[in-house]
Amino acid sequence: MNKTNLKVQAAEVVRSQSNDDNILPVPSDEFVFTPYVQELTERALAYLEAGYAVHFSGPAGTGKTTLAFHVAAKLGRPVSLIHGDDEFGSSDLIGRESGVRKRKLIDNFVHTVLKTEEEVNSLWVDNRLTTACQNGDTLIYDEFTRSRPEANNALLSILSEKILNMPKLRSSGEGYMEVHPEFHAIFTSNPEEYAGTHKTQDALMDRMVTLKMGHYDRDTEIRITMAKSGIASADAETIVDVVRELRSGGVNKHRPTIRACIAIARVLAIRGGQARWDDPVFQWVTRDVLSAETAKVTRGGESVMADTLGEVIQKVCRAGRKPSKQAEAASSIKTPVGLTGAES
Repeated sequence: MNKTNLKVQAAEVVRSQSNDDNILPVPSDEFVFTPYVQELTERALAYLEAGYAVHFSGPAGTGKTTLAFHVAAKLGRPVSLIHGDDEFGSSDLIGRESGVRKRKLIDNFVHTVLKTEEEVNSLWVDNRLTTACQNGDTLIYDEFTRSRPEANNALLSILSEKILNMPKLRSSGEGYMEVHPEFHAIFTSNPEEYAGTHKTQDALMDRMVTLKMGHYDRDTEIRITMAKSGIASADAETIVDVVRELRSGGVNKHRPTIRACIAIARVLAIRGGQARWDDPVFQWVTRDVLSAETAKVTRGGESVMADTLGEVIQKVCRAGRKPSKQAEAASSIKTPVGLTGAES
């Protein structure tokens, strides 16, 4: 049975059928290549070409996975993608026994003599880490700190001695596999304080080069917002500035992310709206998308989300004129009960 082969083009995934369980990253016109992105790409490629694994570390929404695919596309090799999981064990990376093959031979050449010979062999199936090491694929281990540390022990010898320690149950029977010279590894992770992440063993961190990532600069965020939505430059600037203003003064300095900019921009593009104070679509879409970012800020037990967003939007849009009746109606939308959190 054929396995699924994925051809990744930026955020777009095109499925095709082949006998390989891998991903083919290809360049995309939607990818935003700014000096900030170019610098990170060149640094990552330098470490990979020198034989080191690269680790993109940063908050959610900073483009770690997208950049990992972009760098992998530059290497020109198929990609084996793994997503970290708390339920993972070593076998989920290397492989496991998946059943048995039974062979029975009955010899009755002499009708008075019956000979029976039975043989039972275990069936072994390689998982993605093993196939990547064997074929020279690029491994992208996304959110690897969501896997328990002991599940990642197999990576230690791979990244240092370039040898994979194999169980003897494997059909070929060898205890070790030499890693293909074209094999490269790219890791991504969120900070350790994020829910669902584990502290990684120092021995593994010592075998990779970590590139810290923060939010993109303003110009990059504007260009990404435009590329992902098709919205005009002026509108993209306003949306990005609203999000960045909330991010700088919010409870969580990591949020809202570029994903919020893209969501607002896409809805405006679909509805033909503009990022202006007196545009009702802009009013309700910003509140819907950004409400979770300010819901934890309360005053007197009630969320100040509507006031906070209104102030930020007015500040960014520099609304010197009185908003339309439609905008006033949209701005009067109340926050649903149950969204309050810690007192400001």
